[in-house]
Amino acid sequence: MKSSRNIKSLLFLFFALFCLGIGKAAERPNIVFIFADDWGWGDLSCHGHPYVKTPNIDRLAKEGTDFHRFTVASGVCSPSRTAVITGHFPARYNIDGHFAWVSSNARRNMPDWLDTQAPLLPRQLQLAGYRTAHFGKWHLANNMIPDSPLPSEYGYDEYGAFNCAGEQMPVHEDAKHTIDFIEKCQREGKPFFINMWIHEPHTPFHTQPKYRWRFRDLNEPDNIYASVLSHADDRIGEVLDALDRLKLTDDTLVIFTSDNGPARASRPTKLALMHDTATGAGYAIGAAKGVTGGRKGYKATLFEGGVGVPFIARWPGKISANKVDNQSIFSAVDLFPTFCELADAPMPKGYRPDGISQIRILKGKVNPLRDKPLFWKMKAAWPSPKGRPYHWVSYAVVHQNWKMMMNSDSGYVELYDIKADPLEKKEISNQNPDIIKNLLKLIADWKGTLPKKPTGNVFSKERNRPVKNTKLN
Repeated sequence: MKSSRNIKSLLFLFFALFCLGIGKAAERPNIVFIFADDWGWGDLSCHGHPYVKTPNIDRLAKEGTDFHRFTVASGVCSPSRTAVITGHFPARYNIDGHFAWVSSNARRNMPDWLDTQAPLLPRQLQLAGYRTAHFGKWHLANNMIPDSPLPSEYGYDEYGAFNCAGEQMPVHEDAKHTIDFIEKCQREGKPFFINMWIHEPHTPFHTQPKYRWRFRDLNEPDNIYASVLSHADDRIGEVLDALDRLKLTDDTLVIFTSDNGPARASRPTKLALMHDTATGAGYAIGAAKGVTGGRKGYKATLFEGGVGVPFIARWPGKISANKVDNQSIFSAVDLFPTFCELADAPMPKGYRPDGISQIRILKGKVNPLRDKPLFWKMKAAWPSPKGRPYHWVSYAVVHQNWKMMMNSDSGYVELYDIKADPLEKKEISNQNPDIIKNLLKLIADWKGTLPKKPTGNVFSKERNRPVKNTKLN
């Protein structure tokens, strides 16, 4: 009789644990991560743009939470994307700029691609049972480096991409492939993680007549810029409609953000065509009209105009609808630990993320101070080039309510109370020498943890080719 009671108790315990496991699995969302390219904070109609129309992204904001204090880990593309995938500051991999030709990477003390042995978000989600896919821009290598690893070597079950080795996916096919993958995962009964890394509004601007017609009353550069953003917004709408149709909306976390602030010419520039080896022909920088919502600087700066970008998150029933969080400091390096916790995915052995899980922030717990510091490193000229007054910052740190920026030799610094002054209007270094001293030590200590040069299997065989002697006899 006692043995029978023990068996019943064990069966009850097993059943209870099983039910808890089912409940936990049911809480795990699908994740669609939409990463735009050079999309300024002010380039949304819900952020007050005077003529750009983004009704589908506006829908995400209405049905989710709009985080006004989100920052990426760089003012340019490749390092910003590195931070999302690894949860580390990109300087830990010597990725301080965009991946380009091998000779350019070598000259800048950069690798030729992100190490496939780095901690990788999609790989951890695969371990948790997720199906993973990447559609759109890559730029964790470059299409000009033919022996660079393909996206499939980074933990993606499926991919279609450009700015990578191999065949280049047409830039406007991102939504189609995303929807196909969602449908496939639904049939298989599998949770999914999808990067939809859209091209817009990076140059070249690839326009279509339908979208040019929508803004026919604007002058040509504004017309071009508005048209490409509208096209991207429509494709995002197609994905949202597919989630509705498949009854997956309530089970899916959708995030829209950008890899850095908008690109702008440093001087008046005539409208012209250009050709990109990965995406084809389109309009050049003369059609770039992105705005930052009052933030200083643009792409390639560490001021808020370069790293402060839109971040809108929707997960019905879990993330508050029609809410603005204009206080919580949220970083791209936080996405790795946040997504892993949401997915109940393991962290890599010995892994120390630079970010923190922000599930409580996503679900409405406002936190205006940042206890764990954020660091940035970029190559920058000193003094700042003419016409580019904000491009002098080589290092920056955010700690609690302070943001300090400095040039390459730390001979010049600027300090802002980022909580009280998120638009960096009042420079206050002279009034706070002790704060400056403490923040300089934080940066110095952090720099001491960074590698002097790239290591690992991250170099193209093109580096071994002899340099041609072009000297004339």
